[in-house]
Amino acid sequence: MKALTIGKVAKQAGLGVETIRFYERTGLLKEPPRNDSGYRQYPPEAVVKLCFIKKAKQLGFSLKEIEELIALRHKQDATCGDIKAQAEEKIKNIEERIRDLAKMKAALLKLTRRCSDNGPVYECPILTALEPSGEVP
Repeated sequence: MKALTIGKVAKQAGLGVETIRFYERTGLLKEPPRNDSGYRQYPPEAVVKLCFIKKAKQLGFSLKEIEELIALRHKQDATCGDIKAQAEEKIKNIEERIRDLAKMKAALLKLTRRCSDNGPVYECPILTALEPSGEVP
């Protein structure tokens, strides 16, 4: 088992060095031992775990949710159903966010349609809607 430097781990996992350090600070990745020169010495498994974290983030899982998935992965009595429940909860969350984004888009479309492009800024319906007395459609 050959130890890897943080730079090599970062390159293999497709992440930045600072991201790896952040994951160490948050506890998602165990801080590795250091050599006599003070350099971190990562085991090859660190790359596997970082790729797992990266892919889970791409699917929209938060760091807390990723921590839960990792814990389930190592829990003796956990089942695929436990993981599926986590994924289904994430799907519900994504669907809710999509609905919220669609509402935001509709409101912005209404505001941009009201904008005449060449009127003075103080009459801009977009800015007016954002003021305390304004109303977002």
